[in-house]
Amino acid sequence: MTPTLVTAALVGLLFWAIVGYGIWQWGPGFRKRSVWCPVLKRRAKVLADQREPQFNCLMVADIKSCSLLNGTLTCNKECLSHL
Repeated sequence: MTPTLVTAALVGLLFWAIVGYGIWQWGPGFRKRSVWCPVLKRRAKVLADQREPQFNCLMVADIKSCSLLNGTLTCNKECLSHL
């Protein structure tokens, strides 16, 4: 193989690795987020379920856990409107 072909292959692999990391990091899935809790008037760390309802647009569909509430979520998740 010529050095030019090897360089082109490595640049291509690097490009796809960066694209894959970006999708994994900022794409749909469960993400830790920080949000203002309107009920307890404090900052909370939540595990948000991000979905892609429309092309190229992420929105938080649900909250799975909250640092202010231990165990299951018993609130009505008003913080969803602040994400």
